[in-house]
Amino acid sequence: MTSPADVPHLTPNQINALVVLMVEARRLTNTELNELAGFTLTGKDNKKLVDLGLVETDRTTRPFAHELTEEGWRVVRHLHLSAPPKQGGSTTRSLFVVLSNLHRSLDRLRVSHGDFFKQTDATALATGAPRQEAPATATATDVTATDVEALVRTAYRELATAPGAWVGLADVRDRLADTDRASLDAVLRAMVGREDVRIIPVANTKSLTARDRAAAVRIGNEDNHALAIGLT
Repeated sequence: MTSPADVPHLTPNQINALVVLMVEARRLTNTELNELAGFTLTGKDNKKLVDLGLVETDRTTRPFAHELTEEGWRVVRHLHLSAPPKQGGSTTRSLFVVLSNLHRSLDRLRVSHGDFFKQTDATALATGAPRQEAPATATATDVTATDVEALVRTAYRELATAPGAWVGLADVRDRLADTDRASLDAVLRAMVGREDVRIIPVANTKSLTARDRAAAVRIGNEDNHALAIGLT
């Protein structure tokens, strides 16, 4: 489980940048950051987030563009575990209250932060963000995608101790070793929209093995490692 020690000390502006990049779930230029939240990510704040591996900054374009890394997603998901910086005042303390309750609610719903905030075509058009491509189907036909989903559900039933129990995607992939990786990933992304399916990241990334990391499926700008199907 992530502890406060796993969350680096950050300034209010650095925290604000991580939170805005999380909730937008896309690459943002400094111009967009300024329009959305009234600040830009430059200088020492930008350098520290990049040096910590929390943000990737594209300096080949003007204005600079920023995006959360996998580690950045991990840290921003657990910011509420640390003490808010005193220089942030009541505004930052209030933000931490929101983040804490957001984490509690998403955990109860078994929805990842990345999936909750991911851009859809409708939100992309409304914000002016680049249109997000819909997940590709497993193959050229819906029938084959349906077949792949059936294989996933069968593998889950064989692995799970009970409906709704968590199963590692590494174990699911082992059962479906003959299934095309791209097709399986596409179906897993599509299954997230099913009412009875949850696919989430493991909060304690230090507990992940190389096998777990290799088996992860990328959804909403973060790697996800565990699958649950059915009601608990």
